[in-house]
Amino acid sequence: MFKTKVCELCGIEYPIFQGGMAWVSDYRLASAVSEAGGLGIIAAGHLAPEEVREQIRKTRERTSKPFGVNIMLMSPYVDDIMRVVVEEKVAVVTTGAGNPGKYVKMLKEAGIRVIPVVASVALAQRMQREGVDAVIAEGMESGGHIGEITTMALVPQVVDAVDIPVIAAGGIGDARGFLAALMLGAEGVQIGTRFALSKECAVHENWKKLYIKARDRDTVVTGRSTGHPVRVIKNKLSRKFEQLEKQGAPKEELERLGAGALKAAAIEGDVEWGSVMAGQIVGMLKEEKSVKEIIDEIINGAQQLLKEKCMRFGG
Repeated sequence: MFKTKVCELCGIEYPIFQGGMAWVSDYRLASAVSEAGGLGIIAAGHLAPEEVREQIRKTRERTSKPFGVNIMLMSPYVDDIMRVVVEEKVAVVTTGAGNPGKYVKMLKEAGIRVIPVVASVALAQRMQREGVDAVIAEGMESGGHIGEITTMALVPQVVDAVDIPVIAAGGIGDARGFLAALMLGAEGVQIGTRFALSKECAVHENWKKLYIKARDRDTVVTGRSTGHPVRVIKNKLSRKFEQLEKQGAPKEELERLGAGALKAAAIEGDVEWGSVMAGQIVGMLKEEKSVKEIIDEIINGAQQLLKEKCMRFGG
């Protein structure tokens, strides 16, 4: 029922991408999502090129289905990582934090689908001119680095502005969000926060416990003064960030405070002074489930909702 252009483009059963979350989205999570019918995505983050290669090969040991790699264009290794994904013949590359234009030709010649994350209509149109295969329109409800426009407002404007498929991201974590994104004109969704609380996700247990404990207003955006705003769960680190930003602290001081904070939370379990990135849907999450359970709930729930709405409105 939910076969879309994105399914055909990426060779997947369901139009569900798993977000590429640095220090969270590794081979275990990516392979589980792909096996369950979505598109699993390894987060390259600031990993060294050979570490990315190892992640790709470990994913292939666990699934024969298509998967992708998310490449942060701010990474000091970005050129070498691009060569790695070409050599390893990855199915899809998603990109964030910049314009992947200079790499599009190389990736497409290697048969790789190129799908950048965009936070504005202008960037989406520019990406279409660069020849990308689709775009991920990500609203400010998402966890991690964010733009300024909400998903509800951004997605339909991007859909109207480009002729390539649009994947909606930001604030989507269940069947209702999935259907809403399709109604806005998206050909699929990208989900991060919900998958971070899956059994296959290897993030630290403290991180998962904080997700379950979180309520609707427990995320905050820090780093606006640096030009790189980030949505995280409130903790000692976020409060220190807010204090320093109000005092007009220099960008360099704020960057030092945040250095290594994501790894500290995700891998080492420091959820007080680490950066626990999470989208605004985190307050909806009540328990850890398997990736397959999450995807099945979304797809089956969406089908049931459609039936109920059709009966209610006489369709």
